Amino acid sequence: MISGGFMAADAQKKSTKLFHARMQVLRIEEWCVEAENAEEARALLVSGAGHRCTPGESLHVEFAQFIDD
Repeated sequence: MISGGFMAADAQKKSTKLFHARMQVLRIEEWCVEAENAEEARALLVSGAGHRCTPGESLHVEFAQFIDD
């Protein structure tokens, strides 16, 4: 059951709207690949092979644009 005081507080809240935006994010991640040696591993990683081992850290975030509804 909701008390009258709780409903009054909700009615007094400002009406907000959800906005979507595109953000450019620079992230440093650790990637892994199986290879016979470092040279092969480098070539595989440069070609896009491998997978992310850790999600990494966001180093820089920049607003790009709002997405229109």
